[in-house]
This record gives sequence, C-alpha cells and structure tokens, in this order.
Amino acid sequence: MKPAKLICALFAGTALLANHQGEPTDPETKAWWNLATELSSDAYEGRASGSPGHERAAVLVASKLAAAGFQPLGEDGSWYQRVPLEEIAVSFATLDGEGGKLHHLDDFIVRPQPGLPQSASYALSYRGYCGAGDLGDVAGRVVICHNTRRSGLPSDPEREAAVRAAGAAAIIQIADPGFTIEPPRWPFAHNKVVSTPGEMPAADSFVSILLNADALGKLVPGHDAKALVETGAAGEPLPSFDGGTMRLTTVLRTSQYSSPNVIGYLPGTDPALADQAILLGAHLDGYGFGHAVDGDAIYNGTLDDAAYVALLLKFAESRQGKRLKRPVIIGAWTGEELGLHGSRWFAAHPTWPLAKIAGVLNLDQLRPIFPLERLTTHGRTDSTMGEHAAALAAKYGFVLQDDPEPERRLILRTDHRPFMEAGIPFLNFTFGFAPGSESERIYRNWYRTGYHKPQDDPQQLMDWQAAQTFNQFWLELAERIADDPASPHWHEGSELAGKYAKD
Repeated sequence: MKPAKLICALFAGTALLANHQGEPTDPETKAWWNLATELSSDAYEGRASGSPGHERAAVLVASKLAAAGFQPLGEDGSWYQRVPLEEIAVSFATLDGEGGKLHHLDDFIVRPQPGLPQSASYALSYRGYCGAGDLGDVAGRVVICHNTRRSGLPSDPEREAAVRAAGAAAIIQIADPGFTIEPPRWPFAHNKVVSTPGEMPAADSFVSILLNADALGKLVPGHDAKALVETGAAGEPLPSFDGGTMRLTTVLRTSQYSSPNVIGYLPGTDPALADQAILLGAHLDGYGFGHAVDGDAIYNGTLDDAAYVALLLKFAESRQGKRLKRPVIIGAWTGEELGLHGSRWFAAHPTWPLAKIAGVLNLDQLRPIFPLERLTTHGRTDSTMGEHAAALAAKYGFVLQDDPEPERRLILRTDHRPFMEAGIPFLNFTFGFAPGSESERIYRNWYRTGYHKPQDDPQQLMDWQAAQTFNQFWLELAERIADDPASPHWHEGSELAGKYAKD
C-alpha cells in the first residue's frame, strides 16, 4: 500500500476495516481479484486513454483473450481498433476574488474551449438561480448562479442560455451540495475535454466556471456565503446583488492522439445463429495521473472499471475456446471516462456489423462493497434479456429493480448507450440498496470518497460474497443468453424500444 493510502486507512476508523474483509476465499473470486488488482496497479498508471499505461493494459487484455482461444476482431486482423482523439485542456488557471485566491481543481474548473481568454478581469453579479427574468443588466459581467437541481428551477443549460442572452461575459455555477444522491466531487482529477475528430468545441470567448460551494465566500466576501449556499441547496428564494471583481488567467493545451479498443470474438457453433452475436463489454480506460488526493496522484480505477474488464477475461478463460451457439464478442473499450468515445467509435466504425449483434451485456457502475440484495438493472423490462436476468437473480437470492434515481441518468453514462441508440437490446447493472440502509450509507460514502478518485484502488473496502455472487450470476447470464435458441428481442410497448428499436 502506498504511504499516503496507508495513513488514510489507519485513520479511517473501524468502518473501513469492518467492510474490507481480508481477501476472497473462493478460488474463482480470488483469481478475478488478482487480475483486477494487476490491471489497476500503479504499474499501469491508471490506464488513461492515450497513455503508455493504457497501451500496456491493452496488450495484457489481448494476450489473455488469445490465450483463452478467442480470435482478434480489431483492425487489419489485429486485436486493436485505434480511436483517434483530440484534447483541449486547461492545464493551468488562477482565479482571484476580493476575498482571496481560489485553487484550480480544488475550488473551480473552467470549461476548456478555443477562444478562452488568457487573462481577464470582470465585475461580479450574484443572481440566485439565474432565471431569465432575474438577471437585469449584467452586460459584460460575470454572473454567479446556483445550479440547484430542483423541479421548477432553471436547469444548467437554461441558466447559461439566459446569462448569454443577457450579454454577460461569463457564468459561474455553484456545484449544488444539495443534490445529495450524487453530491459534487472535489477535487477534480483534471480539467479537459476530449472528442473524436471534428467534434472539438467551437471558439467561444464566453467563460463557464464550475465553483466549489465552499469557495463562494472568496467571491462575495461581504455576504454570508454559507447561508447563500444552504438557501440555494434547499431551493428557497435567493437575493440578487452586484459588487466585487475577479481576475481569471488560463493556459490551454491541445493535443491529438489515439487509443485502442481491444476486441476479440469466439465463433458460435450454430450456423443459423451466426448473425446474432452477443457483445460483452467493459471499459479499459481510467483517469490515469491527476490532481493528487492525500498525496496520491494515480487514479487506479479498480472498480471503475478494471475489475469488470477482468470479469470479461474470466469469462473468456472459462470457455477455453469451447464455443457457445452464438458468436460472443468481447470489447474492452477506451475513452469511456472521456465521453464513451471507444464504444461510440466502434458503433460508428464496426469491425462486426451492428445488424449482426443481437444483444449487449455491459459491465460498469458496479460496486460490490455491501451485500447484494438488489440489483438496479437498466433495460430490465425492455427485452427478453431481462427475463433471463430475473430468473438467475432468483436463483442467486437477490431481486432486480428499476433505477430508483433516474435523475442521475446512469442509463446514458456508460458504454451500452451507443448500442442502445443503435436499436440493440441491452442490460447494464448497478448494485442497489434499501433506502436508509447501511448499504445506502456505504454507497453514498463511496461516491464521496472513491468515485473518480485515487482511492478507487485495490486496497478499498469490498464485500467478497457480493462480488462472488454477482460474478457467478453474470457469467451464467452471458452463457445463457449466448446459448438460448431464441434471439434477444425488444418487448412490444417498451419505452426504449419505441425510441430506439429499428424495424
């Protein structure tokens, strides 16, 4: 364990120690975790897309697929499909308010875009929730707004559109601490936007800043910032006022690079099902090196998502070249953390025709850190794949449920999305919990302390029985769907089918 993480663990108290139950005892879970630990070790440097660590991880994944009897399905007979990427990053920024200096990544981030001013000073206006009727004369000024996520109040895009229309030079949106189901996470690992060619943001001098609520007092020193934040988080009426100035400096860095998807397949045994492949996917990339937290700058990404690339490889190893009725494709995607770029690129440039993919099982957003009693299942009632999952969940002693927090839009935040939008039935899973339970406490705490942080590493808390149960469930589900004589299909009346299914 790294020294900073050892110190953190020693002072975390009994809660961490009680939930990290040593090492897994059953051989299959132990082998899976050993592989997850290897993929997310410091040797792979967090597997950032385009990094040497990601390239080494891709080679490891390809070698494991080859050893398991899979065949390459990348470009030109290789295991790899290279995804071209363009990056624009705010590599350095300062923000000085009349109440003190704000620290980039800890207190604020700036939307990266061509045309961002290198140095500028602004007068400040505070306008509460920034509805169009609340702005008044803010021409040329910076408008501070609460991005409270409550029904009946402006959304993020609506706030920005109103502020732009009023002639302001910039907007500062206070990250909402009242959105407790997924609270703001500070610090940020980095401050960048990555796109595939032709999708880079257009030049724009309008400045958009996201602000840590704890730093508001440095911009409005003559006002009770704590009270403003609490009132805004509650969605209660807020004042408007002008006053104060700020100075912003930025340094932009642009780069171009590529990063590989790793894709392999196992042919099927039934010629009649040869055009009905099942795609099993997880994302190989992580955050890589980023802003240090407790002295640690490597964002290992163990549960997000090295452990589930490892599960794909355990599936491959379990087959040892023994085929199922349908072809099985394994995709270890790059660029998920940057905007689903790897899976989107494959969907737009498939190395296997999308029309010949019958269903997708995606592995992401899984957190086996408390008992598996409920499994949130995106796509649960939308296709026949959900019925297979429900039958196996009953066998393994847990229940499936719909997403209880759709406002988080998890269904759109991972790599099944491009395939869903192409009309292919899918399933994606997230560990669920009973409201108010200890499991919910652990889950919420992980989003504050582990999600997209260096603390998502092999030393974190785990529930080994939950991990074992899910892995067994998923491995059996993949085999069951790939061997089912009936092809996966959308259910009539499914909302997703009505939106995405192709005739």
